[in-house]
Amino acid sequence: MSYQSIPTSFPTAWTTDYAPARDDLRALYEKAKHEQWDGATALAWSTDVDPARENFPDMQIPIYGTPLWTKLTAAEKENLRHHAMAWTLSQFLHGEQGALMATAQLVDAVPWMDAKLYAATQVVDEARHVEVYERYLREKLELTYPVNRELKTLLEQILGDPRWDLKYLGMQILVEGLALAAFQFVHQMSREPLIKDLTHHVMRDEARHVAFGVMSLGDHFATQLSEAERTERIEFTYEACRLMRDRFLQREVWERLGFPVDECLELTLHSPAMAEFRRLLFMRIVPNVKKLGLLTPWLRDRFAELGILRFEHEAPSVA
Repeated sequence: MSYQSIPTSFPTAWTTDYAPARDDLRALYEKAKHEQWDGATALAWSTDVDPARENFPDMQIPIYGTPLWTKLTAAEKENLRHHAMAWTLSQFLHGEQGALMATAQLVDAVPWMDAKLYAATQVVDEARHVEVYERYLREKLELTYPVNRELKTLLEQILGDPRWDLKYLGMQILVEGLALAAFQFVHQMSREPLIKDLTHHVMRDEARHVAFGVMSLGDHFATQLSEAERTERIEFTYEACRLMRDRFLQREVWERLGFPVDECLELTLHSPAMAEFRRLLFMRIVPNVKKLGLLTPWLRDRFAELGILRFEHEAPSVA
C-alpha cells in the first residue's frame, strides 16, 4: 500500500440548526439524490477497448503535425496514443481523489446544514468517479501515470488549508470548473464509446459541484471577508489558475517515452489543440471568479498575462 500523509487542521462546525435555510442548496441536494448512478452497472464494461487506436483524434496530441510527429513510425504513434490517453485519464483519477478528500473536509467544516447535506452527496459522487476511472485505466488501458506536479501542488494546498471557504474556492470553483470543461472536451472528441459514456455520466455530477461552490460562496465573499482576506483569496485564485494552465503539458509522457522534453513542452504550450483546450477550461472558470467578486484590476492584469481574461463575459456555470 502506497500513500502520502498531508498534514491538515481545520475546525469542525457542529450545528444544531437543522431547518432548511437555503432553498437553492436544498434543491441541489434533492437533485443530487435523484441523479445518483452505479458505476458498476450503468456502464458497458464489456466494451472492447484498443489503446493503440485513434480513440481521440491524433490532432489533439500536442506534437501532431510537427517534425517530431512526422518521423514517428506507425508503432510509435500507437504507443504515444496509448500513453497520452492513459496520462490524461490518470490525472482525472488523481483529481477525483483530491475532490473526494476535499469534499469530505467540507462536510466537517462548513457552518450550515444545507451545505453539509449537499457536500455529503458530492462525497459519494467523487468516490464513484474514482471507482470508474481506476477501473477503466486498470482494465482497458492497463497503464496509469502518477499525479503530475502542478495538480499535486494545488491539491495539497487545498487539502492542507484550514479555511473552509478557501477549500470551496480551490476545489468547487477552480478544480471542479476545470474538470467540467476537460470532461466536456473529452466527451466531444472521444471515438471510444465506453469512455464517452463514462465521461457523460461524470459530467452530470460535476455541473452540480460547480454550482454548489458558486451558490455557497457568493454572499460570504461579498459580506464576510476583510480586505486582507479578499486579497489572499484573489492571489490564491491567480496561483491556482497558473498551475492549472501548466497542468496539461504532459511532461511525464515526454519523459517516459524519451522525447526531447523541453521541445515538447514548448510545442504543447503553443499548439492549436492545447490553445482550444485551454479556451474551454477557462471560459468556465473566469466567469465564476467574476461572479464571486474576485476579478479585481490586479487579477484582471494577471489573467491577461495568462491569456484568459477574454472569457470574463461568458455565462457563469449553473447546475
